[in-house]
Amino acid sequence: MRMMKNKENQIITVIGVDHGYGNMKTACRCFQAGVTRYEKEPTFQNNLLVYQGVYYQIGEEHKEFRAEKTEDEDYYILTLAAVASELESKGVDQAKVHLAAGLPLTWVSSQKETFRDYLLQNAVVDFVFRGKAYHVEFIGADIFPQGFAAVAYHLQEFKGINMLADIGNGTMNIMYINNSRPVEKKCFTEKYGTHQCVLAVREQLLRRMGAVVDDLVIEQVIRKGTADIGEKYLDVMKAAAKDYTAEIFRKLREHEYNPELMRLYVVGGGGCMIENFGDYVRNRVTIIHDICAATKGYEMLAVRKIQKNGGRLI
Repeated sequence: MRMMKNKENQIITVIGVDHGYGNMKTACRCFQAGVTRYEKEPTFQNNLLVYQGVYYQIGEEHKEFRAEKTEDEDYYILTLAAVASELESKGVDQAKVHLAAGLPLTWVSSQKETFRDYLLQNAVVDFVFRGKAYHVEFIGADIFPQGFAAVAYHLQEFKGINMLADIGNGTMNIMYINNSRPVEKKCFTEKYGTHQCVLAVREQLLRRMGAVVDDLVIEQVIRKGTADIGEKYLDVMKAAAKDYTAEIFRKLREHEYNPELMRLYVVGGGGCMIENFGDYVRNRVTIIHDICAATKGYEMLAVRKIQKNGGRLI
């Protein structure tokens, strides 16, 4: 989050929010993108958000994939939790907030206005998160392309022809960046993220071992390449993850990926899947491990836009 004065000389707080299907991210916080609604106060309240008399438990499960993030109220509630998490990290409980968010590359042009209106549906919001009351005035929002934002702060490194693959929980966004410039006509979105890998591993375990394994264990194997489980189960999971990762590279080749002619940059949570199970030329692929890279990029791009309109950092 960044503090600025806008052209009206108001002190505003720019907060980047990455609305993932698996995790919500801010510049310094990450939590699971799940919302469970309760009409009455629940017993466990570690991540409880209270808004308009309704109780929301945050982060108990992943968000179901939806092509339109505005179809229900979940991402609005998750946005409030993300804003509160950022404000809490700075010891602040009220602010005038300018949101910086993103959408998959090929969805930005058609959905950004709807998503912006969704995020700004209430100008003033009072709510409670983790037992602390917040008062937030939403004064603006900018929507940027997901994958591009994750590397926007070091575009000068993208010499020659480069492919960027942003592998999230629900989608994989592909973009060409040639000589530090994004190629708008070569942007693609595939419904092929880490959650689909979890489903593929789960299916293989059921088929070959007759066992149902908690998704937390599968996700640990994807992230770390191992888990504290029996070797025969681990072998099945690793083999399924390797097959799925090979399919990712096949999809990249469908979009003309050639490691001898270009460099590949991988961002998002799926980077660990590539690193652990991918078969690739190591010196031709760069994996950006910062899971909050996109959010930091959103903030940087929003700050630049506000500065061009007469704002300034403080």
